[in-house]
Amino acid sequence: MFFSKKKKAAEIDLLHLPKHIGVIMDGNGRWAKKRGLPRSAGHSAGAESLKKIVTEANNLGVKYITVYAFSTENWKRPKEEVDFLMNLLLDYLRNAEKTLSGENVVIRAIGSRKELSKEIQEQIVKTEEFTKNNTGIVMNIALNYGGREEITNAARELSKKAVSGEIKPDDINDEMLSEYLYTKNQPDIDLLIRTSGEQRLSNFMLWQVSYAEMWFTDKLWPDFKPADLHKAIADFQNRGRRFGGI
Repeated sequence: MFFSKKKKAAEIDLLHLPKHIGVIMDGNGRWAKKRGLPRSAGHSAGAESLKKIVTEANNLGVKYITVYAFSTENWKRPKEEVDFLMNLLLDYLRNAEKTLSGENVVIRAIGSRKELSKEIQEQIVKTEEFTKNNTGIVMNIALNYGGREEITNAARELSKKAVSGEIKPDDINDEMLSEYLYTKNQPDIDLLIRTSGEQRLSNFMLWQVSYAEMWFTDKLWPDFKPADLHKAIADFQNRGRRFGGI
């Protein structure tokens, strides 16, 4: 159940929301194991939680949210689980507008697409095209994503330009490199949320979280509710962000 505007205003300052929230959705498998269910059931429950959180973030007025759906390391999981996740993601993309209850969400997939099936690659293009003119929250689905791979790819592209003489090596700076990341033209992450009690980045948005406030919870992702999102934002708003200053 979502909160009323009055309740939201009492809990958090709607005028000072994080512009960009990153979410490491961890704990689906453990959630299923605790209930004697297959891991696939945990991933399905996690997808339901994602709907609620993205919808609530959009209702609040958050501009960007990036969710870690499948990492470059997740291919190491059992084939049965990987196949289920890919089918779940494909279904999510196919039914994006319906899944998010018409919440005016812009959907983008970030990560390397070459390892994904042709069907998923084609659906990504369709979903991005279908939602590109929406005016609500931008949801980045990090799919076959790795932070190191992203930075390496940006460095590779800049190196090509330097070799061809389009740019000088000494001209390369933070702003230029950011233009070659998957999140080009988006603000860096302000608030990073990770569920399940783990306290590490796991190769997620290594460049973009440089000055992010990190918020950890022992709750498993399928149990993460809009009320928990409110708590994370409220804690974020009570922290002093100095960005290396005094």
